[in-house]
Amino acid sequence: MKAVIWVLITLLFAWPTGNASAHALDPGYLEIRQIASEQWNVHWRKPDVNGQPMAIDAVLPEGCTPARGPAPVFDNRAWISSWVAECRLGIAGQSIAISGLEAQENDVLVRLHPLNADPTTLRFTPDAAVQTIPTEQTTWSVFVAYFALGFEHILEGWDHLLFVFALFILVRDPWRLVGAVTAFTLAHSITLALATFGVLNVPGPPVEAIIALSIVFLAMEIAKGTDGRVRLSQQNPWIVCFGFGLLHGLGFAGALSDIGLPSNDIPAALLAFNLGVEAGQLIFIGALALLIALWRLVALPIGQKATVMAAYGIGSVSMYWLIERISGF
Repeated sequence: MKAVIWVLITLLFAWPTGNASAHALDPGYLEIRQIASEQWNVHWRKPDVNGQPMAIDAVLPEGCTPARGPAPVFDNRAWISSWVAECRLGIAGQSIAISGLEAQENDVLVRLHPLNADPTTLRFTPDAAVQTIPTEQTTWSVFVAYFALGFEHILEGWDHLLFVFALFILVRDPWRLVGAVTAFTLAHSITLALATFGVLNVPGPPVEAIIALSIVFLAMEIAKGTDGRVRLSQQNPWIVCFGFGLLHGLGFAGALSDIGLPSNDIPAALLAFNLGVEAGQLIFIGALALLIALWRLVALPIGQKATVMAAYGIGSVSMYWLIERISGF
């Protein structure tokens, strides 16, 4: 298991520190809700980029006036603008564009709420910045959109990935590792569901700080594990992962609260998001396992120092996040 560490040690010390959180995925959000036969209430949320709104804009279909909204206002998380549009030609079958999205590395979720029809959810990407509004929404399209959001969220959430990376180094037995990851997924699915349905309501900043603290704990366990004694976190890692998974699930819930859930398909969207997160974790672990296999082909000698260096690298990055997040309370 140590064989992968020399490959990744440089990347670890260069791991992104600033602005790393469970909310790394922060898509734009456009909600268009019909309030009369030709009137639609528009709510447009742009992600914040270094204190400025992301250089994207929502353009409503032809026949809607105004097609663009007023200048956005910062609400301490994103840039918000709202307006009422008159759409004489209707919405269904028309095209919506997110101008400037093709130059970004982000998504925009669009939700339409007609008066006498089910809501429609669309996911805009840099490769699909202009889309036609379908006449009806299917549960499958909601599932696909939220699966992709969950998959991208875990792969862009540096703190969650660092937790999985630390777990990968700590747990040497493959079956114990699979059990630990499964326990982690089960736990974060529970708290994600509870938070989504309003049973749990925990402020985001303390959750983000504790998530960073959970990575510090794993780094300490890796460092202490070099003394030859088998620790509880190595013998029964599922216990540790289940506990910390509950906390990480609250972090995922914060991301979902920003994105929003379709009121008519909440179970499907929630399941799809969780499956997307799990798929992202498995892809990441698979990539690490592939690095090990390639390293073993080279068969270069390494020692215990590599594990210690990895532990200190993980601990340094996670401590930076912990201090940063506590100072932001």
